[in-house]
Amino acid sequence: MRRNGGQIVCEALLREGVDVIFGLPGGAILPLYQILPQYPELHHILVRHEQGAAHAADGYARVTGRPGVAWATSGPGATNLVTGIGTAMMDSVPMVVITGQVGRAAIGSDAFQETDITGITLPITKHNYLVMHASEIAGVIHEAFHIANSGRPGPVLVDIPKDVFTEEVDVEWSDDIDLPGYKPTIKGHGGMVRRAANLVNEAKRPVILAGHGVIISRAYDELRELAEKAQIPVITTLLGISSFPENHVLSVGMPGMHGMAYASLAIEEADLLIALGMRFDDRITGDTSLFARSSKKIHVDVDPTEIGKNVAVDVPIVGDVKLVLKELNKRVEPTSRLEWLNTIEELKRDHPSMLIRDTDKLIPQYVINQISEATNGEAIIVTGVGQHQMWAAQHYTFNEPCTFVSSGGAGAMGYEVPGAMGAQVGRPDKVVWSVAGDGGFQMTMCELATMFENRIPVKIAILNNGFLGMVRQWQEIFYERSYVATGYSGNPDFVKLAEAFGIYGARVTEKSQVRRTIQEAMEFDGPALVDFVVEQEENVYPMIPAGMSVGEMIEEPRPQEALR
Repeated sequence: MRRNGGQIVCEALLREGVDVIFGLPGGAILPLYQILPQYPELHHILVRHEQGAAHAADGYARVTGRPGVAWATSGPGATNLVTGIGTAMMDSVPMVVITGQVGRAAIGSDAFQETDITGITLPITKHNYLVMHASEIAGVIHEAFHIANSGRPGPVLVDIPKDVFTEEVDVEWSDDIDLPGYKPTIKGHGGMVRRAANLVNEAKRPVILAGHGVIISRAYDELRELAEKAQIPVITTLLGISSFPENHVLSVGMPGMHGMAYASLAIEEADLLIALGMRFDDRITGDTSLFARSSKKIHVDVDPTEIGKNVAVDVPIVGDVKLVLKELNKRVEPTSRLEWLNTIEELKRDHPSMLIRDTDKLIPQYVINQISEATNGEAIIVTGVGQHQMWAAQHYTFNEPCTFVSSGGAGAMGYEVPGAMGAQVGRPDKVVWSVAGDGGFQMTMCELATMFENRIPVKIAILNNGFLGMVRQWQEIFYERSYVATGYSGNPDFVKLAEAFGIYGARVTEKSQVRRTIQEAMEFDGPALVDFVVEQEENVYPMIPAGMSVGEMIEEPRPQEALR
């Protein structure tokens, strides 16, 4: 069967189940684009910036569990993908990125728009390829999808020179995979699972720390079974949010730098920490020498390099969280831990991190609370990084699995808009809210045009405080209110901007307008933007300063009255 390189790429993607591509053409990848009309099953979404393509593919992958696909041309097209690729690598998101490259004869000559993108992305891809012959394309793309979505997921980049897209060869398709040295361990060691079960059965004050790995492996039922069978409180990392329903009696929220105080304190009082698919990130642990010193630790992760990397553990289990929990649950005994659960409730009463103060001012916590109530905790919430991210994590009640999507490890501003776009494409049945700061929103707001053009009905809530909020908060607390380069005095009129892009826009300045405007945005048939003009110097609490321990936690100043 004779095909050119571009045809092989498209047919290989179809064989992998791909239905949508986010991309932007240019000279080196143009031969591939010219093939696209031959394959109407591949829906291409033309973004306005390649960073948007990468983040959209990332958002799509997180909510579907299938690798997202992004295309870009050589040189600046490829380098514009780098932030999105790095974000996917840090958060273990399966992506396959295809870039065009200058022709084979020009490689190494500093040709127009030549960039060594495989060299640039080597540290931020799980694997990457430079394909020098069309005969290699079919096998490489099959391998790329296998690598991206097996073991610990991650992005894989395939760089293809322009003339390889036009080279014609006889292609043979094969489903075989032969990758010597790449054999991810997905089944946990039986002896370690038995040791873990014994620790769980003996523990008086255990807690589960559920991470992103629970969501990646879709281990929701297994996590819930363990928690309910053994009556163990469940704490989630930032990216573990929505792995366990937050309206469940055993849900204890998020710990760490801006997590709930009672969750961090529960970890400190626990005698057993069951860490599932998480990597003991510094935002959780603070000073690792002071982290959870009273507990024994079980750590389950599919990536063996994560176990023992930051925190020493007593029972290491390398394997897929879902498969490991299936075996662990067989050995865990039904237990009543009423005394421990009562202690957790006392911590919640003594350290009420979820309170929203009663004020006539428009504060961001109230906005998030109202979005949560208006959507019954069932929408997909996509954030960038900063104060808005923490308020969304704290004050939205996530009742359905895989509904919190955010840039975690990389902390990429600008993720919130294209990430939400990709999530909406992946889950057209869901309401998707992009919760953004005014700073991060402006980094990728060009993708409003993509949403309008493709009728992607994302709802956008801008928490507009005129600052780079989290940086300003640090300046307030640690730099005596020296607000250097964090204030925005030139923000556009976001409502007029929305209208210029052809989408619904509204501004909210009063509490009384919040719920009605949220409802109007959700009822609008298409993308919608709401500019919430909130208090400028509102802070995120609690706060554990970087590198510190729970003992240095800063809780919200009191007195404070709660709405809930």
